[in-house]
Parts: sequence; structure tokens; C-alpha cells
Amino acid sequence: MRVLVAMSGGVDSSVAAALAAREHGPENVMGATLRLWGGPSDSGCCSVADVEDARRVAERLGLVHHVFNLADEFEERVVAPYVADHAAGLTPNPCIECNRSIKFDRLLERARRLGFDAVATGHHARRETGPSGRHRLVRGADPTKDQSYVLSMLGQDQLARVRFPIGAMTKAEVRAEAERLGLRTAAKPDSQDVCFIRSDTGRERFLADRIDLHPGRLVDDGTGAPVGEVAAVELVTVGQRRGMGHGTDGRRRYVTAIDVRAGEVRVGPPEAAMATGVDLHTLTWVDGPVGPGAPVVAQCSAHGVPLPATLEDPGAPGRLRVRFDRPARRVAPGQTVALYDASDPDAVVGSGVVA
Repeated sequence: MRVLVAMSGGVDSSVAAALAAREHGPENVMGATLRLWGGPSDSGCCSVADVEDARRVAERLGLVHHVFNLADEFEERVVAPYVADHAAGLTPNPCIECNRSIKFDRLLERARRLGFDAVATGHHARRETGPSGRHRLVRGADPTKDQSYVLSMLGQDQLARVRFPIGAMTKAEVRAEAERLGLRTAAKPDSQDVCFIRSDTGRERFLADRIDLHPGRLVDDGTGAPVGEVAAVELVTVGQRRGMGHGTDGRRRYVTAIDVRAGEVRVGPPEAAMATGVDLHTLTWVDGPVGPGAPVVAQCSAHGVPLPATLEDPGAPGRLRVRFDRPARRVAPGQTVALYDASDPDAVVGSGVVA
């Protein structure tokens, strides 16, 4: 089997490459680093230093290494929608869209055209294949590093062609293996931020360079009375409490809704920030749709608390309602909700984007 390993320059993908080479032989494995963002960045996985780290690790492992420039596709499929979503008052997840559109779409296609049988990545997740040949997407062995949430849009076509070599390892085991192999990334810190946003200027500066930001008014969710102002409606997120002030009872206020066109942000007390469920669109399934009435476990962020829920038909084509067993914090429109099997909460069954 010929395997293309996506090497970001971090320790996880470095060890994934080493394990792939050990299993299939270095002559059947090639490392590829994606050049996605050509603008200013001091974080993420697209810096010159990250490319150099990946190249040096590949050299150490005896692997051929190439850099694939997918910057145009990244701008079109990830950055532009990210900006447009903010302009519409949504809160997008660019890392999930990068996985959906770039790593498990364009990269898989590039690998196929180059004659590779599979693509391996350094994600902390597991792929299990049953006797029938159908694949399952399962949480990584390290619960603190599990990345099944950001992979929850994968289906059978993608899972048939991807491998997660470190999915059964803890982060400590990954670092120990990198140290044993003498890899330069063994002690390298994990990447935490969105790769195209600088940590020193942040999201506000990035968006301000691309769209007009508009001041808005804070309105009480119950009475409609004005209670304050925000500098930019496009930077506010449903569920946000920072910068929203306090009510007359001294309790913090939370964002319950955003209307960019009206320049209005509705806020309320903590109980107003709770919801009984969410409606999802852009539905994807690991192994076929799960219908209304099915019990699931919903996870609303990368390391969010799993929420027991039931699927319902909202009466709108292409949508699905997730009804929480108990009220939970509102999920911002534009975010992804991953759905897990209620009888096996480690197994992903699908995902959707909050309407």
C-alpha cells in the first residue's frame, strides 16, 4: 500500500509518518505539507518554520517530502466563507471547513491522482472497519486530545481512504515515541489558533481588513429596551457574556440572538442563554442517515460536554432538530454539532451545522 502522510510540522503528524513508514516501508510512504495560507501568520500550521520541521522529520525518517500549494482553494473554500459568515452574524468553525474541503477533499483527490492508496494524518481519532467492510469513526484513545469532533463530517468514501496512525495512542505516548526516534518535533507545543489569524492582532483586525464592521445596540431579550452598545455586531457570538455588562439584578448578560442588518444584539440573564435544542443543516453521516426518534449524544464544540439528545423532524427540508434531554447552553449559528451513537458514545454517527 502506498500512503501519503499529511505532515503539518507538529509532533502528531511526525509520529504518524513514522508509524506509516514502519508499517508500509519508507519507500511506500511520502510526506506532504500543505501550504494553505500565504498571508501574515504567527500561529497555526502554515509557517515557514512548520514546513521546515516537516521536511526535516521526513528526511530523518527516510521519506520523500513535498509541499502542496493549495492556497487558492483554501482562500475560496475556508477563508472567504469564514469572512462571509461573520458578516452575516454567524460564528463559523474554519478548522472543520478546512477538514471538509481541503484535507479530506482536495488532498484525497491529489493523493488519488498521484497513485496513493490512502492518506494518513496525525489526528487523534480511530477508524474501525467491520466484517462487512463498513467503517466507523471513533474517538481517539486520549480523551483530552480527541479530535473526532472536527472529523465528524467524514463519510464512508473518505474513511475508506484515510488512516489515523496515532489514534490509539495518548499524547504522552506520541511525544515519547517522537523522542525515541529523535524527531525534532518531540517537544514542540501544539498548535492552538486559527492559522490565518495573527495572535497579536486577532480576529477583529483580520475581519476589519476585509469587511466593514458596524457598531450595534444591546437590547434586553425580554423587554426590548436598549441596555448598551457593542463596537462591532459582526464580532459578537451567541452565548457570549464578555462585554455584555450586567442586568439590573447584578447578573451577567448573555447574547441570545444577533441581527446584523438591524444592528441589534439581544441579551438576557443566564437562563435566557439556555436552549432545549438546535436545528441543523449541511447534514453528513458516517454510515447512512439516522432518522427522527433516534437517541444520540450531541457534542457542540471540540471538547464540549456530551449531551444526551433525541433527533426530531423540524418540518423543513434538509434539516434536523436535536432535542436535548436537559436544557443546555445555546450553540451559536454556524457552529458544528457532532452526533455520537447513544449506545456507543465513542462512535460518531454524523454532524450538522447550526441553523
